[in-house]
Amino acid sequence: MAEYDFIKMQKKLAKYLDEDRYEHTLGVMFTCAALAMVHDCDLITAQTAGLLHDCAKCIPNKKKLKMCSQHHISVSEFEQEHPFLLHAKLGAYVAKAKYDVTDENILSAITWHTTGKPEMTLLEKIVYIADYIEPKRDKAPNLAIVRKLAFQDLDECMYKILGDTLAYLEENPKDIDNATKDAFLYYRDLHMKRQS
Repeated sequence: MAEYDFIKMQKKLAKYLDEDRYEHTLGVMFTCAALAMVHDCDLITAQTAGLLHDCAKCIPNKKKLKMCSQHHISVSEFEQEHPFLLHAKLGAYVAKAKYDVTDENILSAITWHTTGKPEMTLLEKIVYIADYIEPKRDKAPNLAIVRKLAFQDLDECMYKILGDTLAYLEENPKDIDNATKDAFLYYRDLHMKRQS
């Protein structure tokens, strides 16, 4: 198990993130820790993924595209048009290159924290959910329900968040990434099977 120096990581991150994003990041790290305790996930891994999930968020969009090209990170047509989404994929690269994180679980959790995907690992779900429910978040619908669910049933929580996210994005269907749709259908199927 790798040892990570959180204090050192936080100091470095604070230089690259604006104040609000940095505060959000700490909230996600602590929420990841709380969810990890409840759902039997390794604490260090969960905190590291939470701390670094947005490490590439404040890179300007043009530079995100340029860095992806330089480091051979594949960019879909959708991501070309919505480069802000690239902070997840690029974040996994930055976590490895600048913060010496080699754990594929952590890198994958950073990669998928924005869109979600079918069959997510325990850590991927924890980071995705923590990003949505950390204490500073206050815009999403049904937050009280979602926050409670997060500590009871991660799959049901994913179903609820993805459903609410898609409902919100329906106002601009052009902004919906296929990965989010696929993730929703997967967790909806799980939900339906449990109901039957």
